[in-house]
Amino acid sequence: QVQLVESGGGSVQAGGSLRLSCEASGYAYTSYCIGWFRQTPGKERERVAIIDTDDETIYAESVKGRFTISRIKANHTLFLQMNNLKVDDSAMFYCASQRGNCPLRLSGWDYWGKGILVIVSS
Repeated sequence: QVQLVESGGGSVQAGGSLRLSCEASGYAYTSYCIGWFRQTPGKERERVAIIDTDDETIYAESVKGRFTISRIKANHTLFLQMNNLKVDDSAMFYCASQRGNCPLRLSGWDYWGKGILVIVSS
């Protein structure tokens, strides 16, 4: 069973930076998609950034140029470097993973972390 544990969240002022980490374990295969999502109360969970099976990265338009997703394959660790944070970036951030290709829909992701809170103040 794949398990995902996020860390690195917290509070920061607008313009600041945070680095999220996701430690993944339990993989019985080597090809998987992994990424970051976020959600605020009353809104649908949205994709922030993902890394696919070919190590291609895809970002939401709202974070391009500010966030960088990366991973260390050897120990299944995923990162999200967030720079120039804005108040609108405040959300619960989730790490998610799926075997094989990246799902197009949220319902296609089988494994989720419990989430970690990021608060950006003005």
